Amino acid sequence: MAKPISLQLYTLREAAKDDFPGVLKAVADIGYVGVEFAGLQGHDPKEIRKLIDDLGLKVSSSHTGLPTAENIGQLADTELILGNKKVISGFGPDQFKCVNCVKDAAAKFRTAAQLVKPFGMTYGFHNHWWEFHTVDGKLVYDVLMAEAPDVFSELDVYWCAYGKGDPVKVVSQYKSRLPVLHIKDGTLEENKPHLAVGSGALDIPAIIGAADPNVLEWVIVELDNYDGDMFEAVQSSYDYLVGFGLALGNK
Repeated sequence: MAKPISLQLYTLREAAKDDFPGVLKAVADIGYVGVEFAGLQGHDPKEIRKLIDDLGLKVSSSHTGLPTAENIGQLADTELILGNKKVISGFGPDQFKCVNCVKDAAAKFRTAAQLVKPFGMTYGFHNHWWEFHTVDGKLVYDVLMAEAPDVFSELDVYWCAYGKGDPVKVVSQYKSRLPVLHIKDGTLEENKPHLAVGSGALDIPAIIGAADPNVLEWVIVELDNYDGDMFEAVQSSYDYLVGFGLALGNK
């Protein structure tokens, strides 16, 4: 069964700097069911919550800084106001230079999961391509998943493939821990901009089809960059996913 479609708002970050409410309205007008936050562009979370409620949008998740003992109070306050239940962050490549480094990262993820749990939230990590490189003969992503069993993965399927992983196999292997998928597309060539979902090299139907329908909750579109009008790419990605029954939209 197809799952609702959300948009990672980082995709429209340039427009959001000037008119965040306008971006949210445009996303709702296209038909997206939900949004994934990556900051609020300086707006009060209560203002944004009212706006998304008025627009009929839901919050699929939020990208935040790593939850720590020092920031959990403010972080939880913001996310609870927004109505968010899924907190997501990640690390850069420097954190994964050795197996013990990866295990240290996983320990930080485990701590984050414990910190958000009392607030009724779950914690997950978002990958880039460096999690699909090996250190000391082990795949970083596999070590993270093994060392942090109470943490979910928001698999970025494009960066998985770019890092020479097979997103269909990864989704199939870890389907019980994938409540959200980051769906993006492109040529997989170095330094090339991303493409609207459905127009690149990834087998999107096979990737989404490998997920567990009892676990997967959201299909989340994200484009880091695009050679053209990003709003057009956001619309085209929606049209492809919803039009082919790979996700559920509001239109």
